[in-house]
Amino acid sequence: MRKKFPIKKRESLRPELSQLLEKCKQSKDFLTYKYDPKQMVTISYFKTLVDADMLHQEILSNVQEKEVSSLAEISCAVPIENPILTTDLNEVQEKLLTGFVLFHLENDLDSYLLLPAPLEEKRQISIPETEYSVVGPKEGFVESLDTNLNLIRSRLPILDLTIKELHVGKLTKTRVAVIYIKGVADEDNIQTVMQRIQAIEYDQVIDSSFINQLITDNPHSPFPQLIDTERPDRVAGSLVEGKIIILADGSPHALTGPTTFIEFFSATEDYFITWHIASAFRLIRIFAVIFSVLATPAYVAILTYHYEMIPQDLLNTLVSSRSGIPFPPILEAVILEITIELLREAGARLPTKIGQTIGIVGGIVIGTAAVEAGLTSNVLLIIVALSALASFTTPIYQMSNTIRLIRFPFLIMAQLLGLVGLAVCFACMLGHLLKLTSLGRPYLEPLYPFRFKDLKDAFIRLPLETQTTRPLQMRSNQPVRFESKPKKPKMQDIDE
Repeated sequence: MRKKFPIKKRESLRPELSQLLEKCKQSKDFLTYKYDPKQMVTISYFKTLVDADMLHQEILSNVQEKEVSSLAEISCAVPIENPILTTDLNEVQEKLLTGFVLFHLENDLDSYLLLPAPLEEKRQISIPETEYSVVGPKEGFVESLDTNLNLIRSRLPILDLTIKELHVGKLTKTRVAVIYIKGVADEDNIQTVMQRIQAIEYDQVIDSSFINQLITDNPHSPFPQLIDTERPDRVAGSLVEGKIIILADGSPHALTGPTTFIEFFSATEDYFITWHIASAFRLIRIFAVIFSVLATPAYVAILTYHYEMIPQDLLNTLVSSRSGIPFPPILEAVILEITIELLREAGARLPTKIGQTIGIVGGIVIGTAAVEAGLTSNVLLIIVALSALASFTTPIYQMSNTIRLIRFPFLIMAQLLGLVGLAVCFACMLGHLLKLTSLGRPYLEPLYPFRFKDLKDAFIRLPLETQTTRPLQMRSNQPVRFESKPKKPKMQDIDE
């Protein structure tokens, strides 16, 4: 049975409005008072959501200077954008909870005026935390959606930059912005993103990572299918390529899609340095990922089943390093891998200065003690440490976590079947990647399906003047980015 709130000293009010106000008064931060006794103007608002300076200087001061007799006159007297004159109490309730000030007259119980005066507490723009670059811009997104949109629009001052805003979450009503360049982004990609976000049925969406999990093609895959970035320059570059961007209010990260597997190893800094160095760094990252995944499992597989593959000189070193160790290679490897993960997690959860100390000192002390105690070999300790170091070269944090996870299935298969187990595990992972999609687009493009033109910015980055077309995967309505011009002949120096 619906509870009826008592009406005290409000007999002249509309019963529904009186119930709403009484319900709001249960919170100590809700204020309501009569401003003008002659006209019986009543003002109501949540003081924790309203900017007090704006309320008194912009709203009340202008209302006091002019004699007003209706809500329409109050609206005209106050120089504030987007005033709302409504008769819907549901809208009144919604706006009160987002920083609006409610005006109503005692002699007009069917109309309500809502003036926006939200209090915006936001963090200053700072350096990106997870995508730091030596060369290039040093701005990162913050928790304010409007500030993040400003950072994007300042980089792309064009009319075709389109922003669609939605509200997601039954309880949180989070503002979510879908951004794309009209005429460049594919309409199918736009509709896919809009439909998936509108179909979200979840009570709280407090960060863009919630949206990532709810709209991804395969939520059970350990591989991220949308790039999570905190760099406005990366977002601007993705928009120009024809991608879709998703921003959520309260989140300093943006989602970018559709994307490919190889893009997770491409850093923004690759485009701020010469193509030779950028290509070399990108190849190093790809090699580091392969080494991080396969080094420890290969050690276990070779020592367990294929020790005849080891050269004689190296075999003597391995035998001497493992002499006196009571554990088989698999148990030795698992102990060290778990120790590394514990150090990582402890360093990430502790304050910055303490975390760095724990990571460095803890790694040295525990590693040295483990070797001296005869619990592990120094060769495996070096391999595990190099594998952990190699996993940090991945520019995108989500892919770095995936690499940390998939090492353990490879370890198990190496113990069960040796190198054959590694091949089986790799085949299963490759099959999964072949089936994976990002917003309906192939995840392994340009390798599968093979697209030669897109290789110019995949494993290596060719010069910028060769990037004349957008990626074929984007299905852009404007595939040509710019027309390449023939190079002018080099002018001879006056002394030549």
